[in-house]
Amino acid sequence: MTSGGVVARFAVVASAVATICSMVPIAAAEPPPATEPTLTWSDCADGFQCSTLSVPLDHDKPFGSRIGLAVIRLPASDQAKRIGSLFVNFGGPGAGGLQRLRERAKWPWLFSGELRSRFDLVSWDPRGIAGSAAVRCFDTLAEQQEFFGEFPEMPVTPAGESPFYAKSAELAGRCARKAGPIQRHASTANTARDLDLLRRAVGEEKISYHGISYGTHLGAVYANLFPNRIRAMVFDGSMDFHGNAVGHGGSGTTVPLDTRQDVARGIAETHEQFLRLCAGSGPKCAFSGGDPKAKYAAIAERARRGPITIEGDDGPETWTWSGISNVAWDYATVSSWPDIAKLYQRLYDAKDTAAATRAAAVKREPYTSNRTEAFNAIQCTDSNFPTDPAVYSRYAVSEDKRIPYFGRLAVFDMMSCAYWQAKDTDRYTGPWNRWTSAEILVINNRYDPSTPLHGARDGARELARARVFVTEGYGHSSMLAPSTCTEQIKREYLVSGTFPAAGKVCSLDANPFG
Repeated sequence: MTSGGVVARFAVVASAVATICSMVPIAAAEPPPATEPTLTWSDCADGFQCSTLSVPLDHDKPFGSRIGLAVIRLPASDQAKRIGSLFVNFGGPGAGGLQRLRERAKWPWLFSGELRSRFDLVSWDPRGIAGSAAVRCFDTLAEQQEFFGEFPEMPVTPAGESPFYAKSAELAGRCARKAGPIQRHASTANTARDLDLLRRAVGEEKISYHGISYGTHLGAVYANLFPNRIRAMVFDGSMDFHGNAVGHGGSGTTVPLDTRQDVARGIAETHEQFLRLCAGSGPKCAFSGGDPKAKYAAIAERARRGPITIEGDDGPETWTWSGISNVAWDYATVSSWPDIAKLYQRLYDAKDTAAATRAAAVKREPYTSNRTEAFNAIQCTDSNFPTDPAVYSRYAVSEDKRIPYFGRLAVFDMMSCAYWQAKDTDRYTGPWNRWTSAEILVINNRYDPSTPLHGARDGARELARARVFVTEGYGHSSMLAPSTCTEQIKREYLVSGTFPAAGKVCSLDANPFG
């Protein structure tokens, strides 16, 4: 979701008490299986193999109801040199693993040919997502699309808050009524237990794992539930695990999640890098003329007065200030930066068309998966949230002043969790420092708008054994910000357990603007 070459080690538990606590077994971490987990693989095109893993709906009742998890793998290209299986979670929560592994298994900056020759790449749709007992809050796809098509934009003024809150509450209520029992067993802890059954089903004594963004939280939960099962773990675009779950100093019930994680600061820092690189790229960046920082301020001022209409590829496009500020989430993917620059320039050049905009149609994208429902089912049960809407209204004001343009994004982006009704009593909230059988490699871009570097460092300090390596780059994780150098760091660790040498520096493969 360290400066180039600087490697930080977080290795020793703080005290004898912490050591003892870290060795205490976690209740229900590994209930006895009803049957030994098995997989029957079949070809599913393009060299991939697919299967279904049967797991308990409720891991506290291993002989009770079961669900099927959709699983996919790409076998190692050199079976003679094969090390084992590398389990990959691509983040979210809410993203399915089957489609993403198909799309991304052969991205060379993510999984080089050398890495693919040594490991079977294995991924799956985690419980509640896509092909694995999906959380469904609507009766039909049309109903789903209509609901999200009408969802109010993030409120940029107090007047917009009430309808936004109401629709967020409506989503939570729909899911409570329609999603069924899976939403009471959708926690990351139960997905970690599923992952351990999957490890056993493919015949691995210990796990090799690559978690991206939310996948780092899953990895941290697994590492603390099954600390002796770790062969190698890479956390890529990492999180502050304690802060995500309950907040520091009791802030979980008093501060919105991404606000207490200070995600807005990560967005703002990445935005500054976008403007800096754009200005230095000349004509290669469409927004480079003049002073990009002043131009962005002018766009914001104009959009706050009323929407802006520009001519798009499919006709007029309406852009509100909320929609423009939300473009900042697209900084996560550096390949999007040239298109963002073109959009900003068109908005800057547009005439003040607030009157015409009222009649212009808003362009909407179709909603075709259960990702939003699954995101809420998992995140809202994993973490503590304030439940009083007035808390969000107050933070909207203070965060907008503290971090102009982006403070509100982090306040409202998980608003439905304030109303979420289903709870998973098996969710994991710590401890995070159980001594693992292998040291974990944490990699993060210096400027990451989704999982900021300060959060990755906090999370690494919470783990018993972890080192941080920082890529001198921008964007969210090595998946969305290509760095062949960083892939080599990851590969050498996964293959042989080797950490980067002191002073090693990695950067992105290219300037986003070419």
